[in-house]
Amino acid sequence: MKNPRATMTTRKMLVTGAGGMVGSYAKEVFKDCRLILTDQIDGFAHLDVCDPSAVRKAVADEKPDVVLHLAAATDVDRCEQDPELAYRTNAIGTQNIALACQAVDAVLVYVSTAGVFWGDKREPYNEFDVPRPANVYGHSKLAGEHIVTSLLRRYYIVRAGWMIGGGRKDKKFVGKITRLMIEGANPLRIVSDKLGSPTYGKDLLAGIHRFLKTGYYGLYHMVNKGTCTRYEVALEIRKILGRDDVEMMPVSSAYFPLPAPRADSEAMRNLKLELLGLDGMRPWQEALREYLTGELLPSLTSLR
Repeated sequence: MKNPRATMTTRKMLVTGAGGMVGSYAKEVFKDCRLILTDQIDGFAHLDVCDPSAVRKAVADEKPDVVLHLAAATDVDRCEQDPELAYRTNAIGTQNIALACQAVDAVLVYVSTAGVFWGDKREPYNEFDVPRPANVYGHSKLAGEHIVTSLLRRYYIVRAGWMIGGGRKDKKFVGKITRLMIEGANPLRIVSDKLGSPTYGKDLLAGIHRFLKTGYYGLYHMVNKGTCTRYEVALEIRKILGRDDVEMMPVSSAYFPLPAPRADSEAMRNLKLELLGLDGMRPWQEALREYLTGELLPSLTSLR
């Protein structure tokens, strides 16, 4: 059996979804690993996680020590409109990966989501709270969690929150709001009635990198410290950009009707990491500032 406490330099890691906003940090964070970066876009070894034979062959050929499973259908509204896509990718795709890991005794890291919670808890959710998703996306990711726990003994399930990252690939909230401010949009109407925990993709992978050395398998929350609304994130972006001239107008989520229902709260706490004395995640404001000034703004400037 492979030693779970082996140093990272002895490890080979296969990454799915390596071309995504979180996967884009894999090379930097896991530079001490032998990486096999896979995706369905140019520049990566082609791998469709929904194809069981392709997954089985890729993992059997490479025999990785660790599989970092990032590939997922993450568009919440598209998942609501096309549940089969959501379950095919997030549940069956994860099953394909888990079975392949089982065959070669590889450790699986499955990145899940705060979307597994209903949102009716006043305090941030921790790992001991019972999941109850509010939409198809959350149900499909929770199904992936159940599949991992039923098939494997050596796994880490890591739940992330509102994702930040990706630079020029960033089409999430931070990327959209930053672009609007740079382009001169004013005023901006921002939803203020939903809570969450921002999670910088680079910090998430760095946390996984640290944790892989422990052998403490199981389910963990891994979000940047603190909770906030989208409106508060936008205010912080305005502060970092020095754009006090942009008027921010808080609005109800009903102002922007969307196909998929959203939980009132996706706020999470890294309770298990705290109890183990292993929570190295920094405050979300600090992570956001580093991302904006060091990555997103330079990437947007270079496109002009």
